[in-house]
Amino acid sequence: MKVAIIGAGPAGLYLALLLGKRIRDVEIDIYEQNPENATYGFGVSLASSSWGRMREADAASHDAIMRASYFGHHQLIGHKGEQILVERQGDNAGIKRLTLLKILKEHAQAAGARFHYDVRLESLDRFWDCDLVVGADGSNSIVRTCHEAEFGSKSRELTNRMAWYGCDRHFAPPFLIFKKTQFGYFWCVGYSHTELESTFVAECDAEAWEKSGLAHMNVDEQIAFTEHMFAEELGYGRLINNNSIWRTLTMVEVDNWSVGNRVLIGDALHSPHPTIGSGTRMAMDDSVALADAISDNPKDMVTALEKFRRTREPTKKKLVEARDKSILWYENVGAIADRLDPVPFVFDFMTRTGRISLERLHRDFPDFMARHGEIGRSYLEEMASA
Repeated sequence: MKVAIIGAGPAGLYLALLLGKRIRDVEIDIYEQNPENATYGFGVSLASSSWGRMREADAASHDAIMRASYFGHHQLIGHKGEQILVERQGDNAGIKRLTLLKILKEHAQAAGARFHYDVRLESLDRFWDCDLVVGADGSNSIVRTCHEAEFGSKSRELTNRMAWYGCDRHFAPPFLIFKKTQFGYFWCVGYSHTELESTFVAECDAEAWEKSGLAHMNVDEQIAFTEHMFAEELGYGRLINNNSIWRTLTMVEVDNWSVGNRVLIGDALHSPHPTIGSGTRMAMDDSVALADAISDNPKDMVTALEKFRRTREPTKKKLVEARDKSILWYENVGAIADRLDPVPFVFDFMTRTGRISLERLHRDFPDFMARHGEIGRSYLEEMASA
């Protein structure tokens, strides 16, 4: 079997190591447009709910990832100058993105995968003799673009703006802080991925983007503005720039998961959104499902790709629905924040996707609910009857 994987992100690397370990006589080539050891972004967060699946899929890489991770289980949510501590039952594993990629690459190489960096594809013609071509190349996937009509691609652009930075401070606990300013709403997310480094995501609504002047600043001016806007949250630390451009996000989806022997996984299949923090988990779970389907049908790619969608889609659909509800909440966060006091606002945030019930809040956040449960219950009952 000859497999070409386009994209050396978590999805592509994880698929390569799984296929290499499970299938005899498989040839796997990974093509990446960026230079080796180059990556954009800073930290990745893996919720404890995903660890069991990672361990079951491949214990060796799971153990290496866990050894390199920084763990935390609380979060501060700030609104109207008040910060609410939300204690979690399960941990999150924060890991530097480049570290995660290096671990997955080492295991993929050990499983026989070959790597080709600095390869910018304009077509898929060179893969004419491959049994499988996998688009693991992100939201701007060339595999999807080359078959746009056949995949049935659809896209929509969001209105909020965001920029991903690093920071030379350790954030403990992680935080999500909303701030109403003279320009409109700004908010930020901070979480540590090592003992010394953190990821910091700055965001604003469309009104704030224009009124603040960010739309007309250069990169250095935007960094200075962001450091000033969130000086207290940053602990007066400095932001680290790595292609940290303020941008809107374009959400892409497809009607068909595969076209012939070309299949999409990860961000190429469904654009993630950072507000549910599941992009890497969703991508790697796609890889597990595809590897399972191929391992069960190594000589019948049509059946394998049909099984991949049939087995993965029910779970993926729930995550995509949660993502869309979260997007809607954030796209209207100003109006929500204006009408709610801090504790009801936190409950509105925590239940925004419709996946977390009052019962689950008590189970997963018992200390938080012991302090704020009555207010939350009253608010949620009021919203349910409205």
